[in-house]
Amino acid sequence: MTTAFKILLVFIAYAILSPLGKRLISSVMTKTSKKQRLSEARAKTLEKLLKNIYGYVLIFILVITILGIFNIPVTPMLAGAGVIGLAVGFGAQGLVSDVVTGFFILLEKQIEVDDYVTMSGLSGIVEEVGLRTTQMRGFDGTLHYIPNRNISNVSNHSRGNMQALVDIGISYNENIDEALRVLQNVCDQFADKDDRVKEGPDVVGVQSFGSSDVVIRIIAQTENMEQWAVERDLRKEIKQGLENAGIEIPYPHQVYISKSEQG
Repeated sequence: MTTAFKILLVFIAYAILSPLGKRLISSVMTKTSKKQRLSEARAKTLEKLLKNIYGYVLIFILVITILGIFNIPVTPMLAGAGVIGLAVGFGAQGLVSDVVTGFFILLEKQIEVDDYVTMSGLSGIVEEVGLRTTQMRGFDGTLHYIPNRNISNVSNHSRGNMQALVDIGISYNENIDEALRVLQNVCDQFADKDDRVKEGPDVVGVQSFGSSDVVIRIIAQTENMEQWAVERDLRKEIKQGLENAGIEIPYPHQVYISKSEQG
């Protein structure tokens, strides 16, 4: 059997084992998550991590096998790699820090796939948590690769209910008590027909005085990641309710004064 044919067989085996192993990991994780009652986010996180580790191991075996085909002694190379790795390790403390931090992030379940988080000055949805880097998709579509050692503070917005907040302005000429009553009535009707709302919405009261309006604040507790949609729908209902009650929502006015010369 020629060397070229052996190498071809190795690559064919790699091409078969790589997707086969990943499908097997997916299947095992599906069964394990049901048996252990893991959350969907936790299952996705562990599944992607196991696939990454499997890929690294498979590539390592591929390289060792090819070296064996060329009759290159592997044991001395591994021993030499160990010595070199020790030397390089002193200069690769950042990599070690990435791995250690990533391990504790996974162990403590600080973040999981599909979580909405803020970390390293960035906000977005977690797509992958690895031992070296964490991938997060920003709301503008940008995919951020964050080294784990740079993750010092994590704010996870996906644990528990979230708050929807709506500020609405009414004219200074309107009756405040009547406006509060109308707004609370709109909120009660909204809560009755929207399952995303877990608590409220409640009219807190007058929040501030603007240049042309009195600002009233409304808050509600919603299902996770539904707060923005609830805010949008609530604003629509509030506008309709205020219009039906004849309560004015002010808007900026501009007055132009022209000076005419008198002869």
